[in-house]
Parts: sequence; structure tokens; C-alpha cells
Amino acid sequence: MAKIEFLGPIGKPPVEVDIKNLDELKEIFSKDDDIKEWLKICAVAVNDTITKTLDMKINPNDKISLLPPVCGG
Repeated sequence: MAKIEFLGPIGKPPVEVDIKNLDELKEIFSKDDDIKEWLKICAVAVNDTITKTLDMKINPNDKISLLPPVCGG
């Protein structure tokens, strides 16, 4: 199962999901009221590499990170 981590202010513990691609993950999280708003603004990284495609194949040991936007100074 792929491990999903929620970084920054999302504030959720990691979860594991059995998915084939990021589109399946989006479908799962779109039903979660705490996460669906974050999906609109977060970047997504697979194994520490940011991706922009939802059809990317996900392997059982992949790490997926939801990266919310941050400000700094």
C-alpha cells in the first residue's frame, strides 16, 4: 500500500491506501471534508518528486506527500 503524508497545516496523520494512480487518490480524498479543500491548492509529490499528472502509476511502496502552499520571509 502507498503511504500518504499530509505536510504543514493539514494536520492529519499518515494513511496507507491501495491505489493504482493519483486519480484514484483524488477520488478517495474528494469524499473527505477535511482534505477535499486542500486538494485544490496542494502540490503533490511522489517519492519526493513533485508531479502534475494524475494518471501517474503508483506502486505499493510509494510515498505520496500533499504539500500545502507556504509563505515565508
